[in-house]
Amino acid sequence: MRRPNPLHHAGRSTVFAPRGMVATSQPLATQAALAILRAGGSAADAGIAANAVQCLVEPTGCGLGGDLFAQHWSARDGRLTGLDASGPSPAALTLDVLEGLDELPPHGPLPVSVPGCVAGWCELHAAFGRLPLAEVLAPAIAYAREGAPIAPVVAGEWRRNAAVLADQPGFAQVFMPNGRTPAAGERFRNPALAATLERIASDGRDAFYAGSIAEELERFFVEHDGWLRASDLADFRPRWVEPLSVRYRSVELWELPPPGQGLTALQLAALLDGFEFDASEFGSARHLHAFVECKKLAYEDRARAIADPDFADLPITALLDPAYLDERRRTIRAERANDRVTAGPAALACGDTINLSVADADGNLLSLIQSNFRGMGSGMTPPSLGFSLQDRGQLFDLRPGRANSYAPGKRPFHTIIPAFVTKDGAPQMAFGVMGGEVQPQGHAWILSNLLDFDMDLQAAGDAPRIRHEGSSEPTGSRATDGGEVLCEPGISPEVQDTLRALGHRVREARGGYGGYQAVSRHRDIYAGASEGRKDGCAAGW
Repeated sequence: MRRPNPLHHAGRSTVFAPRGMVATSQPLATQAALAILRAGGSAADAGIAANAVQCLVEPTGCGLGGDLFAQHWSARDGRLTGLDASGPSPAALTLDVLEGLDELPPHGPLPVSVPGCVAGWCELHAAFGRLPLAEVLAPAIAYAREGAPIAPVVAGEWRRNAAVLADQPGFAQVFMPNGRTPAAGERFRNPALAATLERIASDGRDAFYAGSIAEELERFFVEHDGWLRASDLADFRPRWVEPLSVRYRSVELWELPPPGQGLTALQLAALLDGFEFDASEFGSARHLHAFVECKKLAYEDRARAIADPDFADLPITALLDPAYLDERRRTIRAERANDRVTAGPAALACGDTINLSVADADGNLLSLIQSNFRGMGSGMTPPSLGFSLQDRGQLFDLRPGRANSYAPGKRPFHTIIPAFVTKDGAPQMAFGVMGGEVQPQGHAWILSNLLDFDMDLQAAGDAPRIRHEGSSEPTGSRATDGGEVLCEPGISPEVQDTLRALGHRVREARGGYGGYQAVSRHRDIYAGASEGRKDGCAAGW
C-alpha cells in the first residue's frame, strides 16, 4: 500500500479501467478519444482525435500550425518507435535577412517554421491507425462547426495571448470573435478550421502539404512579407526515429533524440539516479538541492549540444556515457550550491504545449505531444484556414558556428518531448509534462516521485513541484550565476530557508510548473492520471 505524503496536494484519484485509457488536458478531447476507442479505433486513432479536438478548444497550447512528436508502443511488434514531426525553417529565409538581429522575434513571420502536426497525424495513422481518418477527425470537425465551450484555464491563457497577438495578421478575425476572446464556459466556433480539417479528412497529407492549403499558406505569407512557401511544405517529411534510454532505478526512461531536449531529460534522470532517497524525504532540502544541482549540469550540456543532427555532429553517446555522468555528478557539493556551472567536455565537442497519453484494448500505448511553442505561436493566422502558425524558429541561435545556429531548411532546437517508461522490456507508462524548458525537469520529477517517494500515478503529478531557472540556453545566452529556484506552495518555508543557506536563490511562485498526463499498466488493467493544474481529465472504459 502506498503511503500518503503530507506535502501532496489534495487532488484527484488515479483512474482505473480494463480496456482502454485516455489522459488529456481537455475533457472534450478525452471523451472524443474514448469514443474512438469504443468504435474499434487504436491508440493512435484516439490520440489523433484528441489532438484535433484540442486544436479547437485549446489553441493556446497546440494547433495545425505547430509541430508534433510521439512515442508508440506496438503490442503486435513488441517494439517502441519514435516519430519526429518537426518542420524546418523556410528555404527563402536566409541569413542576410536576419543580419543585425540578436535573436528571432517571438511573433510575426520571422519565427515561423514548417508545421509538422498534420504530417505527424498522417504518419501515425498510416502506421498504426484502424479507422478511416475521416472518422477519426469527425469529432473535431463537428465541434469546430457547432462550437464547443472553452474551459477556465484555457480561457485565461487565451486572454493573455490575445493581449500580445491581437494585431498580428488574421489573429483577431479567428480567435477574437466579436472583438474579444471567449470566456470560460462560452461556446467557440471556428468554421474555417472545420473546413480545413474536412479537407485533411478527405485527402490526407497532400491536402495540407501539396494542395490547396499549402497554396493558401503561401498566398498569406507573400501578402504579409513572410518567407514560408508551398515548396517548403511539399518538401517536408516527418521522421521515424529510434528512442534513446537510460535506466532509472528499476525502469528504463525513453526519450526521442535531438533536435528535442529528450536527451536532457535522460541526463537529468541518470544524474539523479546516483542519489538515494528515503520515501519520507520528498520535498526536503537534501532532495531539492540534489535535484537542482543535477538540473544545472544537464541544462548546460543542453545549451551547447542539442540541435538538428542533420546540421551538427552531436555527441549523443558521449553525453549518456555512465563514466561521463559520474564525472559530472562528482562536481555536485552537498554543502553548497554551484553558482558557476559549465558544460562538460562531451557537450563542448560540438559546435505552451499539450501532451496526451492513450492505451487501447490491444495493449498499444501512445505518448504524444504537440505545440505552437509560445502559447498561440507567432500570431500569424490565415483566416481562411482557422489556425495560427508556430513561432518555433525563435529557438535558433543567431550566432554563427554553434550547433543550433540558424540555417535555411534546418530544424530548430525543440522543447516538446513525449516520454515512455518500460520495465524489463515491457511497456509500463506513456507520459509527458508540457511546459517549455520545464519538461526535462518534469519528466525526472515525476519518475522520482513514483520510484523514490512511493507515490501513485495521480499523486506523482499532484505533489508540489519546483523549477530551476537561469541556465544557459540553446539560443546562445549563457548563465552568469547559479540561477533561481522557484517553489510551488507546499514546499515548506523551513526547507526554502535551508536551500538559501546552501547558496540557492529561492522564491515561492504559482504557475509555470507544467502539465502532466499519464497512462500506465497496472497489473492487468490500465491506470490514468491528469494534471490537476489544467482543465483536463483521465477516463477509461
